[in-house]
Amino acid sequence: MKNVALVADYMTRDLITLSPDTEINKAMHTLLRHRISDAPVVDAEGSLVGVLSKKDCLRAAIEASYYRDWGATVARHMTRDVATMEAGEDILTAAERFVNGSLRRFPVLEDGRLVGQISRADVLRAMADSWK
Repeated sequence: MKNVALVADYMTRDLITLSPDTEINKAMHTLLRHRISDAPVVDAEGSLVGVLSKKDCLRAAIEASYYRDWGATVARHMTRDVATMEAGEDILTAAERFVNGSLRRFPVLEDGRLVGQISRADVLRAMADSWK
């Protein structure tokens, strides 16, 4: 039987991450500077505690404009309930999760710690590689 590729084989490991204590204005500029739509939020131990998206930043910007205060942190605006994948999950299962859902990428965990991120394109590349 042919070896099945795993999420860990195709995920991106070099991620831009944020701290929950980062000021939201700084986090927003990080997303814009790196041209990314969201970033995982990790605590000091490297555990995933949320994700901050551009949409979350827009909500924060509206709130900041209303109250004239940019002092809020990422923790206040991030999404806390985050769907994830495990590094050891097989690519076919990952592909099914993408097809059956609306997410474009998932943070990848191993032993509860953030180790990467996998996107639809990564999974599609893995599927194409399996047919070579």
